[in-house]
Amino acid sequence: MTLLKAAQSAQKNAYAPYSGFRVGAAILGRSGAIFSGCNVENVAYPEGTCAEAGAIAAMINAGERRIAEVLVISDSASPVSPCGGCRQKLVEFGSTDVVVTMIGRNGARLTMTLGDLLPGAFSEEHLKGV
Repeated sequence: MTLLKAAQSAQKNAYAPYSGFRVGAAILGRSGAIFSGCNVENVAYPEGTCAEAGAIAAMINAGERRIAEVLVISDSASPVSPCGGCRQKLVEFGSTDVVVTMIGRNGARLTMTLGDLLPGAFSEEHLKGV
């Protein structure tokens, strides 16, 4: 399965009864394994989870710790980037040169690196000497 197919499959399973905005994410681990996730809304909006967070959780659950590539697909006409919180979560497990491909509903694509998406990311380097 490709990253795109995994993200599309996850997007179909999204739980988005309030916004109707379905997102699927797929992560390629350094081992070559693919992990996917979908957004899961909650009537109390802040309690939902993003597709990227679900894919990261699946990766961690499988024992993998490093991201090689990310793909996110959404219902938006234009590509949608991961939210700020998910950008930080992705950087936790991927280097700044990890490629993130974002795809809109009509196939429009935008490709950036994690470093482009989150310049000045908070890292373990900031905790040294604390």
